[in-house]
Amino acid sequence: MKETTKAIRIQTERSQHKEHSTPLFLTSSFTFEDAGEGQALFNNEIEGNIYSRYSNPSVQEFIDKVCMMEGMEAGFATASGMAAVFAGFAAHLKSGDHLVASNALFGSAHQIITQILTKWGITYTYLDSSASEEEWEAAIQENTKMVYLETPSNPGLALVDLEMIGRVAKKHNLIYYVDNCFATPIIQKPGEFGANLIVHSATKFMDGQGRVMGGIICGTEEMMEPIVFFCRHTGPAMSPFNAWVLSKSLETIYLRMERHCSNAEKLANALQGLKGVKTVNYPFLDSHPQVELAKKQMKSGGALVTFDLEGGFERIIRFTKLLKIPSKTSNLGDSRTTITNPNTTTHSKVAQDLKDVLGITQGLMRVSVGLEDIDDLIEDFTQAIEGSV
Repeated sequence: MKETTKAIRIQTERSQHKEHSTPLFLTSSFTFEDAGEGQALFNNEIEGNIYSRYSNPSVQEFIDKVCMMEGMEAGFATASGMAAVFAGFAAHLKSGDHLVASNALFGSAHQIITQILTKWGITYTYLDSSASEEEWEAAIQENTKMVYLETPSNPGLALVDLEMIGRVAKKHNLIYYVDNCFATPIIQKPGEFGANLIVHSATKFMDGQGRVMGGIICGTEEMMEPIVFFCRHTGPAMSPFNAWVLSKSLETIYLRMERHCSNAEKLANALQGLKGVKTVNYPFLDSHPQVELAKKQMKSGGALVTFDLEGGFERIIRFTKLLKIPSKTSNLGDSRTTITNPNTTTHSKVAQDLKDVLGITQGLMRVSVGLEDIDDLIEDFTQAIEGSV
């Protein structure tokens, strides 16, 4: 079966009730036939469910679908995307280790790396996403354990060459850890370039309607073993209800991403011609500095567009007041178009010197392009930009 079929047909084993839609397992624990079975389950002598902090059929269905889509062997679903990101670090890094990462990351990832991991004696080196292979090589130290990146990045849509990092990671025997949230496995599969850990905020496109929180990290059996141990005993487990919602949402993600990406590219092209828009950033635009790389490792340009509006933050306030269709929210990946000013929201806690490097200006707007009629969106953005002068 093709991936699109599997995303719809992978589900928990049908019960004696012969239900068509997969059931929801809202239970905190599971029973044993006798004490001997309980002992065997706790000793990992047989497979089965014990406690929903460890595993749950509803959660496992979601994990199985994402692992299939990413081409990975195992996974663990968490209560949020950042819980999954943190689990990848916490399970593999220890005091004295060194991390090499792209500097173009989500704001909370920056906080984990610079404020939390450093308290544990874990050091880091940041590199520009466009750094050369030689620069990535030069950043590696004797105690480097992991390389971490997101591509396209939040919010600037900067790309990292997945194939190149794969060579570096393999040469130096590093854990290759990729945040694939913006692209989703529909657009790119980091595992094909050597990544052995992939993380997602399932809150975004995997849900697709802004309803529930969730995260997932998946990878090879070897890389996932310490992460599963860490998560089972520290408790960032995804709720069965959220997993059920997310698993149902994955049935339509292929269709949704096709429309998201088509709308995003058309909106990006339309924004380029508007007076007062200094720059428009979208991976498949010819003006994107990494467009060739984008077309090499991505099937389409994705659903995110950023643009820099002249006039500073005061104009941003006027512009957002005039918008009629998009929701003003820091979330993304919704069927409804959403828009935010990263400088004052998602990346407000990032140091100013790093924001300057990443191009996070007062006028930068990040748009998660939804499924509305594209003509309506273009008309709305046009009137709001022209009316906010």
